[in-house]
Amino acid sequence: MKQIHLLLIFAMLSAIAVFVHADEFSSTNYSVTAPVTFPGGYGTSSSFGLSSVISSIANGSSTAASFKLFAGFLYFPYVSTPVVSATAGNAQVALSWTSADGSLGWAVSGYALGQSTLSGGPYTYTDVGNVLASTPTGLSNGVPYYFVIRVKDALGNFVATSTQATAIPVAPVVTPPSGGGGGGGGGGETTTSTGSANFSGRAYPRSTITILKDAQVVTSTVADAAAQFSVTLSSLTPGNYFFSVYSEDAQGRRSSLLTFPVSITAGSATNITGIYITPTIAVDKSEVKKGDDIAIFGQTTAKSEVTIQVNSDEPFFAKTTTDNAGIYLYNFDTTPLELGDHSTKSKVALKNEISAYSSAVAFKVGTKNVAAVAAASAKCVKRGDQNGDCRVNLVDYSIIAYWYKRASPPKSVDLNGDGKVTLSDFSILAYNWTG
Repeated sequence: MKQIHLLLIFAMLSAIAVFVHADEFSSTNYSVTAPVTFPGGYGTSSSFGLSSVISSIANGSSTAASFKLFAGFLYFPYVSTPVVSATAGNAQVALSWTSADGSLGWAVSGYALGQSTLSGGPYTYTDVGNVLASTPTGLSNGVPYYFVIRVKDALGNFVATSTQATAIPVAPVVTPPSGGGGGGGGGGETTTSTGSANFSGRAYPRSTITILKDAQVVTSTVADAAAQFSVTLSSLTPGNYFFSVYSEDAQGRRSSLLTFPVSITAGSATNITGIYITPTIAVDKSEVKKGDDIAIFGQTTAKSEVTIQVNSDEPFFAKTTTDNAGIYLYNFDTTPLELGDHSTKSKVALKNEISAYSSAVAFKVGTKNVAAVAAASAKCVKRGDQNGDCRVNLVDYSIIAYWYKRASPPKSVDLNGDGKVTLSDFSILAYNWTG
C-alpha cells in the first residue's frame, strides 16, 4: 500500500511538471500567464503569488527499495553585469562594455543596446551581436542620452541588464581665425586637447577605492554609507588606456582587481558606470578536519545576497546575506567534501546588479584543524601579474604591450629591470603564464 501511495505521489508530481510552463493555464478561480523564469523572479495578483527558479539538483542521493530521491541544494545560473563606458562625440556616443560572464547553464550569445532620451527609459533596443562596443550615430548634440546593455543567452532570452550609462553628444568647439595683417588665417582648432573619465559603482560601506591607469595608481576615493562611489580623472591625454579598480574592506582585505579598456577622446568625458567591486573573502582555517565547519567570511555591499561557491569534485553552493556594514559569514559543513585541497569564492547580488566572483581562497580538508594565518591583504607573488588577480593572462599581456618600446615604463611592467619593455619581458611573461 505504501508503495502505491508513493507511486501516486510521483504521478501527481509528474503531472505538475508537465503542465507548469510558460503557456497560459487557468481554472474557475484564477489564471496565470507566462510565469516569470528569471531566478528569484515572481508574478503576483491580488490573491496569489507564483515564484519560479531555473536550477538543477546537486549533491548526492538517497535511495530506497522502490524509489530514488535526489536531494541537495540548487544550482543557480549566473551572469555577471556588464560595466559600461560612454564617450560623447559629435552627434554620436561611443559605447563599450565588459564581457558578461555566464555559467551554470547560461552561455552568453550576444548583447542588445537600449537607448532613450529619458532616464530610466523606456528604451529602444537594437541587437548589436556578440560584440563589446557600439557607436550610435545621428544623435542630437546637447541632448542627454541614456543607454543600457542587455545580455542574451544561447536561446536569445535576456538574462542580465547593465546599469544605465549616460552621455551628451557635443559639437567640436572651434575658435575663429585670429585677425592680423597680411598673413592669411588658418582653419579653426579645438580648444580642448584632453579628456576625462568618470567612474561610478558600488564597493563596501566607507571603504577606500583605488583607481589604476595602465597598472599605476592615479587616484583614490571613499565610498559612502550605501557603498556607492564616484570619482573623476581629468586632463587625460586622448588615447586608449587600461583602467583598474579595487577596494579594501574594514580589515584590510583587498578585493580582486577589475580591469577594463577605456578610450579617451579630446574634449569629452567618458562615463564608466555599473562597477561592482567583488566581495572580499577569507576563511578561518587553512586546514579543517573533515566533518567540522569552516567559516567563510568577508565584506561587500550591505543588505545583499552573497553566493558562496566551494570547489570540490562537484561544486557546492550556499547563500547568505550581509548585515548593515556589508559583513557576511557562513559556516560551511565540510562533511560532503573529500580529503584534499579545496577553494572557495563568492559573488554578490543587489537587486538587478550582480558582481563577478571574488578571488579564490584555498584551504585543505584533512584530519586536524589549523587556524588560517591572518593576512591584511591577500597578494599573489606572480611575476607578470599586472592586475593583481593571481593569474598571468591576456589582460596582463595587454597592459605590458601598451608599454612596448615606450620610454620610462613602470617597474611593474619592466620584468627584467633593464629600463624598457622588449621581447625579453614578454618571454618572462610567457614563462609565468597561467591563462
